[in-house]
Amino acid sequence: MRSLETDVVVIGGGATGAGVLRDASMRGLRTILVERVDLGQGTTGRFHGLLHSGGRYVISDPHSATECAQETDLLSRIAADAVEMTGGLFVTTPHDDPEYADTFVAGCHATGVPVEEIPVAQALREEPRLNRGISRAFRVNDGSVDAWRLIWGNVRSAEAYGGRALTYHWVTRVLRDGDRVSGVVCHDGISGEDVRIEAGFVINATGAWAGQIATMAGCHGVEVVPGRGIMIAMNHRLVGQVINRCDPPGDGDILVPVRTVCVIGTTDTRADSPDDLAIPRDEVQQMLDAGEVLVPGFRQARAVHAWAGARPLVRDSRVSESDTRHMSRGMSIMDHRERDGVSGLLTIAGGKATTYRLMAKNIVDAMCAQMGVDRPCRTADEPLAGSESGVGIAITDRLRDREADRLDDQIICECELMSRTMLTSLLRDRPSVAFDDIRRQLRLGMGPCQGGFCAYRTAGIAHDGEHGDIARANGLMRMFLTNRWIGLHSILFGDQVRQAALDDWIARGTLDVEHLPEADALPSRPAEVEA
Repeated sequence: MRSLETDVVVIGGGATGAGVLRDASMRGLRTILVERVDLGQGTTGRFHGLLHSGGRYVISDPHSATECAQETDLLSRIAADAVEMTGGLFVTTPHDDPEYADTFVAGCHATGVPVEEIPVAQALREEPRLNRGISRAFRVNDGSVDAWRLIWGNVRSAEAYGGRALTYHWVTRVLRDGDRVSGVVCHDGISGEDVRIEAGFVINATGAWAGQIATMAGCHGVEVVPGRGIMIAMNHRLVGQVINRCDPPGDGDILVPVRTVCVIGTTDTRADSPDDLAIPRDEVQQMLDAGEVLVPGFRQARAVHAWAGARPLVRDSRVSESDTRHMSRGMSIMDHRERDGVSGLLTIAGGKATTYRLMAKNIVDAMCAQMGVDRPCRTADEPLAGSESGVGIAITDRLRDREADRLDDQIICECELMSRTMLTSLLRDRPSVAFDDIRRQLRLGMGPCQGGFCAYRTAGIAHDGEHGDIARANGLMRMFLTNRWIGLHSILFGDQVRQAALDDWIARGTLDVEHLPEADALPSRPAEVEA
C-alpha cells in the first residue's frame, strides 16, 4: 500500500471540493483532493449551467439570494474563462400570477439583487422568440458557467501553490485515531492499488454523498437529501439571455443559454440514491411543455440530450421529507467535534455552484480556527488559472480558434469544433483518461450527433498514441457511446430519432462495434448514472 502524508485531505471533486483545494493551498496548507471518478462528474457537472443573479431566491431564500448576487459579481472577474455574462430576464407569462412581480422587485431590493424593469416591447426585441403574451419583464445579472472549466481552473490554481488532485481515488476508509480523524484510505481505480493518506484534517465536500463519508468516520445521521432534477439541452440557443418565469420557483421555469446549446430545467423530487437518477419520460414531456410557455414552438426545436442531477439538500425539519422544492438552498457546515465528539473532520453540503467559492472560504475558515492557525482567505483577490486576461466566454470562441488553425489542424468533433491538437494534448497530459473525461474537458460528443461520428475518430487517435492499446480504445469508445445513450432514450422523437438511427447503423452495421476485441481492464468506477 502506497502512503502519503499531508496537512489536509479534501474528499470530493466538484466545485466546492476544488474551491477548498485552492483556498487551503493558497493559505500555505499542504492539501490533497481525492475524487472517486473524474472531476465534475457529480452534481456540479449535472446542472443547467446557471450563474445565479440571486433573483430566483429573493422570496424563498433571501440569504442565498444575497450570496448569489455577490458571488456572481466576483466570479465574473476571477473566473472569467469559465463564465459568460449573458444577462437575464424575469418575465411574467400569461400562466403566472401578475401580482408576484411587485413582490419579486421588493425582494430584489431587500436582498441587494440588481433588478431593472424594462418595457415588454424592448424584451421582445432582445428575445424575439419569447412568448408575446408576457406582461412584464425585469433585467437581472444572470450568466452561464462552464462547470468543468471552473473546476479545472481551481485545481490548476491550487497546483501552483502545491495542491494535488487525485482522480479515480475512491475513499474506502476514513481513518480514526481515537476521537480524531487522521486521514483516509483510497482505492486507485486506474492502478488498482490502495493509497493511505495521513492528514491533520479531513474536509468532506462530497455533496449528496456526504452522509456516506460521515458514516465511514463514525458520524452517523448526517441527512443530505438528494433532490433529483432533470434538464434537457436543445441543439442551439433559442434565447441569448437566461429567461426565468417571474413566479415562485417551480418545474421547468428557466431557460439557460450555455456554450452552443440552451438548457431547460428543472424538476425537483427526492431520490433514494444520488447514484440512481432516473430520467422519466413524463418529466421530459413536462419540461417540453414548460419550454412552450417561455418560447412558443419550443417543441419543434431539437432536443439533443437529457440528464439528471442530485442537489445536496440538507434535511429541513420544517418541510416534508419528500418536499425537496422547499428545502433551503443555503450552505450548511457540520462541525463533527461539536456534533459527534470527533475532531479533525468538517462536512459541508447545500449551497449552489454559484456560491462554491464562499462555501470553500467558510469551511476553510472553520478548519483553520480548529487547527489554531490564522491564515486569511485570498481566493477573491487572484484570478483562476486561465482567467488572468479577465475576458469571459463567447459562443464564437472556438470558431475564431478554428478559423486561425483550420489549414493546419484536423477537426475531430465538428459539432463542438474540437481539434486533433486539443485531443492529443489532453491524451498526452492524462494518458489514462476516459472518453467521458475528454467530453467534460473538451466537449467531445456534446453536439447533435452525440458522439456518433467523433467517438470513432477519437478511438483511432487514442489507439495511435504513444501508449495505444486497440482493445482499450475500443472499450473506452463503447463505454462512451453507452453513457451517451442514457441521455438519449427518453428524448427520442423527431430529428433526434433519425440521428439515433443513423448512429446505430454506423455503430452496429458498418463498424460492428459489439464484436470488437475486448479490453482486459478499463478505469474502474463505482456504479453510477453517467449522462
